[in-house]
Amino acid sequence: MSKVRTRFAPSPTGRMHVGNLRTALYAYLIAKHEGGDFILRVEDTDQERFVEGALDIIYRTLEKTGLIHDEGPDKDGGFGPYVQSERNASGLYLRYAKQLVEQGDAYYCFCDKERLESLKTSVSEDGTDIVVYDKHCLGLSKEEAEANMAAGMPWVIRLNVPNEGTTTFHDEIYGDITVPNNELDDMILIKSDGFPTYNFANVVDDHLMEITHVVRGNEYLSSAPKYNRLYEAFGWDVPVYVHCPLITDENHKKLSKRCGHSSYEDLIEQGFVSEAVVNFVALLGWSPADTQEIFSLEGLVEAFDYRRMNKSPAVFDPVKLRWMNGEYLKAMDFDTFYEMAEPYLRECITKDYDLKKIASLIKTRIEIFPDICEQVDFFEELPDYDTAMYTHKKMKTNEESSLEVLNELLPLLEKQEDYSNDALFETLKGYVAEKGCKNGYVMWPVRTAVSGKQNTPGGATEIMEIIGKEESLRRIRIAIEKLS
Repeated sequence: MSKVRTRFAPSPTGRMHVGNLRTALYAYLIAKHEGGDFILRVEDTDQERFVEGALDIIYRTLEKTGLIHDEGPDKDGGFGPYVQSERNASGLYLRYAKQLVEQGDAYYCFCDKERLESLKTSVSEDGTDIVVYDKHCLGLSKEEAEANMAAGMPWVIRLNVPNEGTTTFHDEIYGDITVPNNELDDMILIKSDGFPTYNFANVVDDHLMEITHVVRGNEYLSSAPKYNRLYEAFGWDVPVYVHCPLITDENHKKLSKRCGHSSYEDLIEQGFVSEAVVNFVALLGWSPADTQEIFSLEGLVEAFDYRRMNKSPAVFDPVKLRWMNGEYLKAMDFDTFYEMAEPYLRECITKDYDLKKIASLIKTRIEIFPDICEQVDFFEELPDYDTAMYTHKKMKTNEESSLEVLNELLPLLEKQEDYSNDALFETLKGYVAEKGCKNGYVMWPVRTAVSGKQNTPGGATEIMEIIGKEESLRRIRIAIEKLS
């Protein structure tokens, strides 16, 4: 078999949708699993949807996710140019379209907007209209077509699909799809602005770039038989097609921009890390041979078998993504974690505390970085709390016992000079031994007093070390006053 070559061919129309990222990822994994090449090609033929700066987003996203292309606009591998508008400027697509015209497999069409509107047919109750072209211009002679063009009439080039017979298309996931030819429209190959349509350009480019496997969303399945008509007309080999299942939200609706987590950059801004997003996206429609869920990119390359993709829609589950992200944060090197967590810590803690110590306490307790503030806000300011928190069945504490403990500890803590975690713990442990009670009987009221919370990152003495002697004593005195 020839060397595996896959491509990712995004349109520069804005942020990279999760579905596009998955297409890029699967194309990358298929290529790298077989030791092949991954190509970046920019499909900018739809000039109306072009967004300034979108190309930078594509490059940035691929770099951050580790999906490094072997060839592309910035890396010529001998198959360039890799931008469709540049390829079009050379007359490439028009040349191939004219070849089809000469063969009788395509024809010039001069029908205006009004005539095309008249061909509209309603196909559903919701009012969806389709236009099936009636081959009106197919019968024009070469001379008539040339005369129309000389007169300045706008034109397009259409594929001539036979009315009889069927076309069969094979997809690796969905199997054989057979469509009657009379259901296939004579699709436009070259538009009136001189640009090729997406469907035509990608067939020509895939062939010329020797693409062996084409990965795309299943929304293109309905167009797929038309590609075969083109391959057949040119006498070209058909690549292996891999159509990915639809991605839906939790309500099983198509993942839209409105849901807030539809693009890669949305997710990064929400505090997810790139590696977790890639891992999560890989599992949207594909499952490994075992139950493993956490994969590095290298691990995905090794494990990925596109034949294990599903036909049914994949549900984007934000809860699962949060869990997965939390696993990545737990496993992350501390210095890297701190670098990413620091801006969030500084946002809610302005006092001169050791932020690294606080970061070490929360590293295993958060799932995404924006969770930080609710975990650590008590360091900045003691919240107003209900004294009912001092009652804890398991610790065998209540408001009365807590008041007694805090009153007895206060003079000991006032005398204490060393407010390191270890020294404070020794003091409290000594008090526990003297009292003849369990650790929790003492630690629970102290932690409640210095934090004002039921759940905190770190225990009583870890918190006291960070906030220091003066603040610890102030908070314990407030607690005594509240409980008295």
